[in-house]
Amino acid sequence: MFSHIFIGITGFDRAFGFYSALTAELGLRLKFSDPGKPWAAWMAADAPRPLLVIGTAFDGQLATPGNGQMVALLAASRAAVDRAHTTALANGGRCEGPPGLRPHYHADYYGAYFRDPDGNKLCVCCHDPVAT
Repeated sequence: MFSHIFIGITGFDRAFGFYSALTAELGLRLKFSDPGKPWAAWMAADAPRPLLVIGTAFDGQLATPGNGQMVALLAASRAAVDRAHTTALANGGRCEGPPGLRPHYHADYYGAYFRDPDGNKLCVCCHDPVAT
């Protein structure tokens, strides 16, 4: 469905550190990083798309978070959601909702919400039931 998702950032080194730690917890690998542009992208280990891309705004203006916008990243397990949330907060993120079930979405929805250092809202979620 998606080719890529681009998240605007204001400081490359800070954002790269945040997203490198977060994507590592989710099993994504770095596709490219060009601090001179500045931008970077990550992808799943088994597919070239979709990409999660960070970078400064192309128009040269300050990147700002949008009201009502959120990027939700898929985690392989509930434990991965927990680790990603902890990692995000340890790398400059702000909690917007701790890891937990959100049955108002569906019975097995387990997610965590946070903002990156630039204020962009992110979610990490798992839709799978707990294995018995």
